[in-house]
Amino acid sequence: MALTVTVLNSAGLRGRCCRHKVLHPLLGPLLVDSMSKLYSSYRRPGSQPEKIPSWQKIDFSFKKGIDALKTHLSLLKKETKDYLTGPEGHPFDQYLLQQTKVMWEFRSQEDLNKWVISSDVEIGGKSEVYLKLGRNNQAALLYGTLNTEVPRDGETKYSGYCSMRAKPPVGSFARKKYYDWSNFNSLYLRVRGDGRPWMVNIYTDPYFSHQKDDLYNYFMFTRGGPYWEEIKIPFSKFFLSSRGRVQDDQHPIWLDKASFLTLGFTLGDKVDGPFQLEIDFIGLLNDRAHTEEFAYETYEKNPQI
Repeated sequence: MALTVTVLNSAGLRGRCCRHKVLHPLLGPLLVDSMSKLYSSYRRPGSQPEKIPSWQKIDFSFKKGIDALKTHLSLLKKETKDYLTGPEGHPFDQYLLQQTKVMWEFRSQEDLNKWVISSDVEIGGKSEVYLKLGRNNQAALLYGTLNTEVPRDGETKYSGYCSMRAKPPVGSFARKKYYDWSNFNSLYLRVRGDGRPWMVNIYTDPYFSHQKDDLYNYFMFTRGGPYWEEIKIPFSKFFLSSRGRVQDDQHPIWLDKASFLTLGFTLGDKVDGPFQLEIDFIGLLNDRAHTEEFAYETYEKNPQI
């Protein structure tokens, strides 16, 4: 028993999870669409809140609970082995010499299942978005129709967006994991768009921030046409946008495993009509020729005359 507690603590559970969070993974397979609530807690204006407690929706099965326990213990064993080997299961010297890394590629339905799509339908809008494999199963095709018509609920003022977001990584016993991209300085994408501008979003975890829903953004302008384009985006080009705040010299972006959660794409250029974006892969690049740490002009505060 003491050995089990030690292993769990070494995996990062100490000080982070209370008892019900440890037991939640065992009931996870028994919950219906439990992961969908992870991405949105929005309730449309005028709608009534749910009156049925979440615990009443659990369809308990002892066999499923045991199977889930075995799965998480197996995953915990692998994570412990990778931790002892080195970062992400690689020897330390190999990790330091790594110059490129493919994070997401789209070759099967399983690759698409790692992403979630959404639109203004969640707030009563009329935009449509779909995600499927492209030609010859060699890319992801994100397509649909943008509609900026504002819902007539008396509260919503703006509408017209579609998005695609990667599911946050989850470890054993439903522990939230974070990407460690400190060894790289740029995103590297191969895409083919229709000329519309897309916003590339980097999401942070509010647990480590005083501000909720902090987003780091970069506008990716696709050129359209039949040719693929390879886009390199240095991390220093992302700017912080949250509750009207914009990144300045006091809020530089800092991507590390303590705050970086996931990545996504959003279309909201206020142009009604069809759209499409093909994505071959999304990777990381350590461009040693790029030494810029902050890409935006700054001004001295309270300059002395």
